[in-house]
Amino acid sequence: MGDARGIRWPRGILPSAPGSRTTRLELFYDLVFVFAFLNVTTVTAGNPTPRGLVQLLVVLALLWWCWSGFAALGNVVRTDQGLAPLVGFAVSAAVFVLALSLPKAFADRPGGLPGPVVFAVCYFLVRATQVTVFLWAVRSDREVRRRMPVLALPFLLATGFILTAALVPQRLLDGRAEMLRLVLWLAALGVEYGSGLAQHRAGWTVLSAGHWAERHALIIMVALGESIIALGIGPGTTAALPLTWPVIVAAFQGIAVVAALWWAYFDTLALAMEQVLHRTRERRTRAGLARDVYTYLHLPLITGVILFALGLKGLIHEGADPATPQWGVPLPGFDMLALFGGVALYLLTLVLLGSRMLGAARWPSIAGVVLIVALTPVAGRLPELVALATLAVAATLTVAAQTVVDAPRRQRVRQVALEEQLASEAEQTRWRGDHL
Repeated sequence: MGDARGIRWPRGILPSAPGSRTTRLELFYDLVFVFAFLNVTTVTAGNPTPRGLVQLLVVLALLWWCWSGFAALGNVVRTDQGLAPLVGFAVSAAVFVLALSLPKAFADRPGGLPGPVVFAVCYFLVRATQVTVFLWAVRSDREVRRRMPVLALPFLLATGFILTAALVPQRLLDGRAEMLRLVLWLAALGVEYGSGLAQHRAGWTVLSAGHWAERHALIIMVALGESIIALGIGPGTTAALPLTWPVIVAAFQGIAVVAALWWAYFDTLALAMEQVLHRTRERRTRAGLARDVYTYLHLPLITGVILFALGLKGLIHEGADPATPQWGVPLPGFDMLALFGGVALYLLTLVLLGSRMLGAARWPSIAGVVLIVALTPVAGRLPELVALATLAVAATLTVAAQTVVDAPRRQRVRQVALEEQLASEAEQTRWRGDHL
């Protein structure tokens, strides 16, 4: 079996196609990352320090690179056909164990298996499987085969750094092992993300623009879901606490912010970016756009949502506690920075996405970022529910203003998306009528 480029595909691996979309098995992969994101915020909530924040960013970047490997592989092969599901299940288990080891990834604790080693081994298994399957699947492509070291060598270096970090003796360095591990992890990140700059020269490109855009849109949904979970669960259960008006108000305010973040990305921008990617036919140009806009710039989008979720943790739990003042107490500085900073980072990244993909300056969003940053020190002196209300109003006004400014583009983009959807539905209906 071969594709348009003449690649001979091995048995058990079926090639994807330009019109492919996300498979249900890929959604199964994302379920593991739901837990991973939740564990990242939980671990950081227990260590609200600058070092804890840096560790969150590093871990999140490594998790994102693992997820990006799934997305890239799913764009090349059919993940729900042949041997691919079995490989995917095994790798998902490794990602889950990796997420379980996060609380002990930097500093090992007595009892059980060594956390840093478990994390390093799981990361190695995930990345080794992704790279091996990709290279095996496209091994008959001369250009890819000729540039295999560009793909394989960075992976070996990065995983080598992480494995070395895991083997740092805890006692030998007298408390400095955690910092040395962090430095080695940063080196691994530099290698992994630096290698991405050369991937389009190694023969990688986006086969299906629709699949690529949809996969990244769905992981944004996963992150937004994490913020809702953080709002509702917090550090403890609310089952034994009363349902009060502050709890209901906090729920509405939290959902308002999440809804604004959803609208800012999905209403027009995500559709417009996918359409631009579809129209970009030249192989290397498309690969560059896919890398910059999706692989790299979607990481700060995810980070912004995770930070927002971190700031939300425990808010409803405190609001339901009778011992808490009616509208809460002022949030600690760390939580306030995470709450407001996460939303500001998300909106700022959307500005960068619009500039890189559409060549459009999103001035309302820029003004909204400035407003949220300016409100942060003021909100730090307000009761937590009042601060959340302030953020909800600022985010909603920003998104509403951006939507008004984008009205002409929005109408064109959404009309094209609707026409594509109707054409696809008509074609599927015709095919099913003929064959089913």
